[in-house]
Amino acid sequence: MTILISDDIIRATKMTESELKLEIAIMLFEKDKISIGKARRLAEMNVMEFQKELAQRNIYIHYDVAELEEDIKKITGLGY
Repeated sequence: MTILISDDIIRATKMTESELKLEIAIMLFEKDKISIGKARRLAEMNVMEFQKELAQRNIYIHYDVAELEEDIKKITGLGY
């Protein structure tokens, strides 16, 4: 799906397109609507850049037991 935001709305925000994408990504992540991976892709940032941005805003990463277990399975499967 593609969402078009008209230039006049972007101008009204006084943000660049990149800044607007970042704000949308952070808002969706903070509301637990999308994962950190999807949010950072929407913001067009790598993991460390996005995590740094979250830290600067005092937004904590959502990480629950299910995600920990999934990460353990992935790491174990890689032979670590």
